[in-house]
Amino acid sequence: MVFKRRDRRGFLRAVWEVIYPRGGWKRAYHYVQHRLQRLPGAPEMIARGIACGVFVSFTPFFGLHFFLAVGLALIVRGSLIASLLGTFFGNPLTYLPIAATSLGTGYAILRIPPKQALEGSIFRKFTNAAADLRDNFLALFTPDRADWTRLLRFWDDIFLPWLIGGIIPGVIFAVLSYYVSVPLIRAYQNRRKGALKAKLVELRDRVKPKDEPQE
Repeated sequence: MVFKRRDRRGFLRAVWEVIYPRGGWKRAYHYVQHRLQRLPGAPEMIARGIACGVFVSFTPFFGLHFFLAVGLALIVRGSLIASLLGTFFGNPLTYLPIAATSLGTGYAILRIPPKQALEGSIFRKFTNAAADLRDNFLALFTPDRADWTRLLRFWDDIFLPWLIGGIIPGVIFAVLSYYVSVPLIRAYQNRRKGALKAKLVELRDRVKPKDEPQE
């Protein structure tokens, strides 16, 4: 096959590259930055898209961030591609502080004691909820009875506080990303336009016919 990878990645390697991209996070950051700077459109439109992606990163809808970012960008008339790139604000390096901030805010708003809600492992609560979804789906085709106890516990202790608590920091970081992005994108676009104009002038001077010598 023409597009077949020369080096086949194993499962563990594929998972590791999600956590730590090939070339490192610095290279991944510069790639996203490069793509954002070269997006077409007004700086405000691109910045609105970035803000949508950043806001969605604070929601607990893992696996749906791309779709939510695009939908939000359509509502606010932002750049769709920029909204997708903006979701990279949520990555393995930022998930922990995002989770801590969102859950802490949610517990304070809902007046839930953090020690009670976080009794046990958060990872265990995620896996238990996933197990409930799997087992209850299989129960549709077997004599087993559905049991939503662990999923409801996950909803009360993690999902709902994260959903509500992520709104405030999500809005704050989305607004900050917008006002930081607009001048940076405008400056880059102006610099790029100047460089292109200079290249066009240089090219025109090269192809411009020389004056014929006088007799």
